[in-house]
Amino acid sequence: MIINGRLLLISCFILFVSAADNSTPGLVVGFYKNSCPIAEIIVRKYVEKFVTFNPGFAAGLIRMHFHDCFVRGCDASVLLDGNNSEKQSIPNKGSLRGFEIIDAAKAELELKCPGIVSCADILAFSARDSASRVGNIYYEVPAGRRDGNVSNTLDPLLNLPPPFFDATSLKDNFARKGLSLDEMVTLSGAHSIGIAHCTSFLGRLYPTVDPTLDPKYAAKLRKICPAPVANATGPPKVNPTVDQDTITPNRLDNLYYLGLKQKKGLFKSDQDLMTSPLTSNIVLNNIQFGLVWADKFGAAMVKMGNIDVLTGNQGEVRLNCRLVNTVGVNTMRK
Repeated sequence: MIINGRLLLISCFILFVSAADNSTPGLVVGFYKNSCPIAEIIVRKYVEKFVTFNPGFAAGLIRMHFHDCFVRGCDASVLLDGNNSEKQSIPNKGSLRGFEIIDAAKAELELKCPGIVSCADILAFSARDSASRVGNIYYEVPAGRRDGNVSNTLDPLLNLPPPFFDATSLKDNFARKGLSLDEMVTLSGAHSIGIAHCTSFLGRLYPTVDPTLDPKYAAKLRKICPAPVANATGPPKVNPTVDQDTITPNRLDNLYYLGLKQKKGLFKSDQDLMTSPLTSNIVLNNIQFGLVWADKFGAAMVKMGNIDVLTGNQGEVRLNCRLVNTVGVNTMRK
């Protein structure tokens, strides 16, 4: 019995270490403690300033981090300007927000610590600080990412899950990025905040209402979102927005999952988490155990932030997050 108990303790310790060590080699918590000890403080200052003015910026920064990491890895390629950049891709154009926050933080960091803090790390810090500000969810962010120098319009279409995906397609999409089924459902909780354009869920309202959508909620959405024009050759002239969460739209919390139980998931990809046997039990657990979900969310954000990162001498540290360096700055000091 004593031997079994010791084995159990050893097994639990190994499990704990495995769960806690969720960083990629080259990424370190406190990476800038010597080279730029105020780095995270500066980023947090601008996030809190802008999010206090408009809570929607928190959703924008978390979403931007996700859109960055799922396309070419977490290398800040989503921040690059250009006619053929990721910004111009259909999933991003006109819907990504928060670039000015990254720009403001980067500008001050270049004054205080020139050429040291990467745009990819600024984006990762800002997503964490957003979760903390609107959800009281805090987690340590391993840093040391380098910035990429390629941004392609086609890449988001090939990598980001569209709002019409079902649970199985979402599972496969996240698995390709090294994320589990539970982590996929957990990260979907980011839809607890933010807004969405009508065109992203119009197919659930017209010509007939999706039967998995609450009828009263659908009627409300149809009053806001006009029916698509037949034989239209371009984007609609009017494309209103609605809150993604009907319960606490400015709070990052587990009530998003309660909305799914009430058949008020805005996207098909949201509601299918509740209707699919593959994920419905995870949704129900997230409803019941909010604090557990919050911890899982932080851990999943850290893991997502490790996807295909550039470290060491890879990539560069951009001087301007919107532009690759004319002359590469290839040093990053701890």
